[in-house]
Amino acid sequence: MADLDKQRLTDANRKVIESFRRNGGRVPGWFQDGESLLLLTTVGARSGRPRTSPVMYRREEDRVLIFGSYAGADRHPDWYHNLVKNPEVTVEIGDGTTIETYSARATVLQGEERDRVYAAQARDIPQFAEYQTKTDRIIPVVALHRTTADERA
Repeated sequence: MADLDKQRLTDANRKVIESFRRNGGRVPGWFQDGESLLLLTTVGARSGRPRTSPVMYRREEDRVLIFGSYAGADRHPDWYHNLVKNPEVTVEIGDGTTIETYSARATVLQGEERDRVYAAQARDIPQFAEYQTKTDRIIPVVALHRTTADERA
């Protein structure tokens, strides 16, 4: 991604993050057709500093699932590289009134489980099917499992 494009993405993400936090976890004008958005804070793989990214998600039973689609780009998003290096993350999910913040452990799904979850996401939100056709890489699916203080120690 060109530096200019990366700067535009950074600026757009900053606005989405501010709106999400100001509006109880909703971003007016975005993600209104059943699409869900969370804020994912990872530790930078190189910098060691906290990095927050808005990411679409789906719920399945007791876990939250996120997708490293990067809109079909030929490389994984930075947040994915960060959580592979350090799978301890912070999640913010809102209902339009309040935002719940919790710690989680990220696990990259593999094989049939990954394929099943991605197919369900693509069925429910067709742009995810388009993303996969734009790239030769396998778009990662990551499960976020809520953790307790004892589990993080």
